[in-house]
Amino acid sequence: MAASLVSMKKTSKASSSSAAKRKAGRTKAVPAARPAVPPSSRLAALAPKRQTGKRNVAAGARTTIRRLKAQLGKAQARIAELEASADTDFLLGIFNRRGFERELQRAIAYIRRYHASGALIVLDVDRLKPINDSFGHAAGDAVLKAVVAALSRHVRSSDLIGRLGGDEFALLLWNLNETDARAKAASLEETIDELRFTFGGRAVTAGASAGIAVLGVHADAETALEQADSAMYIRKAQRRRD
Repeated sequence: MAASLVSMKKTSKASSSSAAKRKAGRTKAVPAARPAVPPSSRLAALAPKRQTGKRNVAAGARTTIRRLKAQLGKAQARIAELEASADTDFLLGIFNRRGFERELQRAIAYIRRYHASGALIVLDVDRLKPINDSFGHAAGDAVLKAVVAALSRHVRSSDLIGRLGGDEFALLLWNLNETDARAKAASLEETIDELRFTFGGRAVTAGASAGIAVLGVHADAETALEQADSAMYIRKAQRRRD
């Protein structure tokens, strides 16, 4: 009986061994793992993509900068155009009162700082209202344009001409003493007196009266305009008497 038990144990072990082998045979083979890619290789593979992305961003930024610069240039040009129109008489193309007063203040600041000299002439066109009333404003505009052309021919490029309003003009002349300024004012009056016009088949003359103010180191823009304007009205009254 003992022999029989031993024989059964051996048989059981043999059966267990065979079953384990059969089970091992049915198990699928596990594929071998791929070798890991080193980190440096992965970075190297990604580098071209990153560089391309950076180049695209840089190119886009440059395009945006060029577009913004172009827009800024147009805006600045428009601002300059508007500022110029705000300081310019639209009919005559010279400084209006605002522009002339600004330039006069700058000139006086220069005269004070560098002890330079100059003169301000305020000139009023005579008989413009009768011309407007008789022949219309187009005739009056033609007279004003001819006056500005005459004044421009008799001043230097560094001098300034402005329209203070209506038929009143102002001239800023550099490096003139009082004697020279008075002589220049008289010369401008004579030049405008000699202008001749024909409106409606009639010969017409205008004329002008001028007053001066000398600009020195103690000059003030507002005071100088008042002095020259007062001198102009005195001169106008004198011309009427003459």
